[in-house]
Amino acid sequence: MVKPSPTLAVTARAAELRAAGKDIIGLGAGEPDFDTPVHIKNAALKAIADGKTKYTAVDGTPELKQAIISKFKRDNNIDYAADQILVSCGGKQSFFNLALALINSGDEVIIPAPYWVSYPDMVAIAEGKPVIVKATLENRFKLTPEQLEAAITDKTRLVVLNSPSNPTGTAYTRQELEALGDVLKKYPNILIATDDMYEHILWSDEPFCNILMACPDLYDRTIVLNGVSKAYSMTGWRIGYCGGPAWLIKNMKKIQSQSTSNPCSIAQAAATEALDGSQECVEVMLKAFKKRHDYVVGRLNELPGVTAIESDGTFYAFPDFSEAIKTLGFEKDTDFAEMLLEKGVALVPGSAFGSEGCMRLSFATSDRALETALDRLQEALS
Repeated sequence: MVKPSPTLAVTARAAELRAAGKDIIGLGAGEPDFDTPVHIKNAALKAIADGKTKYTAVDGTPELKQAIISKFKRDNNIDYAADQILVSCGGKQSFFNLALALINSGDEVIIPAPYWVSYPDMVAIAEGKPVIVKATLENRFKLTPEQLEAAITDKTRLVVLNSPSNPTGTAYTRQELEALGDVLKKYPNILIATDDMYEHILWSDEPFCNILMACPDLYDRTIVLNGVSKAYSMTGWRIGYCGGPAWLIKNMKKIQSQSTSNPCSIAQAAATEALDGSQECVEVMLKAFKKRHDYVVGRLNELPGVTAIESDGTFYAFPDFSEAIKTLGFEKDTDFAEMLLEKGVALVPGSAFGSEGCMRLSFATSDRALETALDRLQEALS
């Protein structure tokens, strides 16, 4: 059975309590708290003034597709032609299109846990079977080559990688991706989806790398998913995009043509400016997120029964609360999360991401809100 999105549910529950007069600090939303940069908004206003208000091609405007092609070459050294690019209504639709275009009934999709909440349900909608492989805190929540090899069967069709990760914030190194690639090279019928949505929100010592950058010989089997929502604070504009094998993009385009058709024409103009224009805004947000990360992780590790590892990027911490949950007498992290709501803090339970006992905390909010939220957590656990 397909479930509603847990992250959206937590945000809605916090809003409901606020409407009832309760003081709730919501740390569940997966979106930056910054406004969309002015030069991007101005591009949208110009598009409106210029009458760019009609249907576009299903797969995106030529201008935006060229900006995406240039971005892939500039940032990732990956070459794509126009028929290898699809623009969609957010990264969520990109993966949804992929699942429906690729997965047949009974096909298996390997998804490392912790995972982004929607992967398993989208696979299930496509009548595929999500194969969840639990990554551990000891391995920084990352899939190992041994785990990957053990999970592969003759029914495996797709492997999903997300780096930097939502919800953990950890990123695979080039060496780790090369090791995973060595396994995948032995299975030519398996495709790989790399979800790079948080590519530019990264502060690790090692530069960003996805599996295609690490293993260029997987080009014909890899689809790269990305978007403008997180790096440019454009969550509401709903623009995601992907690059991959032309045959697969063609089939995904067919799916999209029978659902939403083209993404919003004005949002596409804004996304073109985001990719082609100044990238200074990304650096400003990145510095703020890193500062908040350091504060949050430090405070979390002072809490009794809580262990938090440092993230490599994103705007999430994914601390292990399992000891605290047990000490306070709760059996499930969902019950624990409900108690925290009563104390005035909204977090997303780790079980929503396939990791019972952890909690996802978004630090995409003000310093004051974070300080107050962590004070409330400290009081709740004392």
